[in-house]
Amino acid sequence: MIPQHETTGVQPALPPVTSPKIWFITGASRGFGRVWTEAALKRGDKVAATARKLASIADFSEKYGDNVLTLELDVTKPEQVKTVVEQAHAHFGRLDIVLNNAGYSLVGTIEEASADDIRDLYETNVIGPVSVIQAALPLLREQGSGHILGTSSNLGHVTLPVIGYYCSSKWAFEAIHESLAAEVKAFGVNVTIIEPGAYATEFGSQESLKFADALAIYDDFKGHFINGLRNLERGDPEATPEALFKVVDSENPPLRFFLGSHNLPDVRAAYAARLSTWEAWESVSSSAQGVSK
Repeated sequence: MIPQHETTGVQPALPPVTSPKIWFITGASRGFGRVWTEAALKRGDKVAATARKLASIADFSEKYGDNVLTLELDVTKPEQVKTVVEQAHAHFGRLDIVLNNAGYSLVGTIEEASADDIRDLYETNVIGPVSVIQAALPLLREQGSGHILGTSSNLGHVTLPVIGYYCSSKWAFEAIHESLAAEVKAFGVNVTIIEPGAYATEFGSQESLKFADALAIYDDFKGHFINGLRNLERGDPEATPEALFKVVDSENPPLRFFLGSHNLPDVRAAYAARLSTWEAWESVSSSAQGVSK
């Protein structure tokens, strides 16, 4: 495995892109997408802001004029993705930052969710971002520069019950971006996975959640779980843009970046528990290696 900082190949010696930077953002209508779109525009950057319903982002054009291009985009439609990415690139002349932010959570136990529920989730949370990446990469390679950002979650490292399929989509998202980072570094393209913890965004709203058909046997369990979520300390999304700007303005941005103060302790504990289990079973694991031939 080749971590991003050990990627082979020669990266072009390019000067950093001066401000204003040009962003392409999916899911710009609410949550982090809206917060980051507005913050980028306020600092003088230019943004191609996309959402499934154009009316939901029309106010950006009214406030920021030619600095913003609002486009309708459903990331589950690959041909539309390609057209919209190319339109944004042609409009601004380049794309410096491609931010995959569109996504939602599926609420339901592993037994409850149907195959269609899971496919739909992956179409938006995994296949959709891949479509954006694949549409943008030829343009970024031609530029010899660019920064691909993906909004993941601390749940890309740990899991919770009842939203296990959402967690699994973020684990897949993380693996794809880690592989991507090694593949595109030599082209002058950086990759960063943004991993927020719990924040007071609209992500917990009905528009950002889908529910699997319920089985009564899990009602009590899910009730306790959901009540526990209500007591979580949630961060202020308006506090996040400056941290994000430090990442995108860095000459050596990280592959992974936590947003919030709770993530590192939680992930540190989870990995310590995994290492402890692997080490406890090391002799049994090693015995399965057999004799090399």
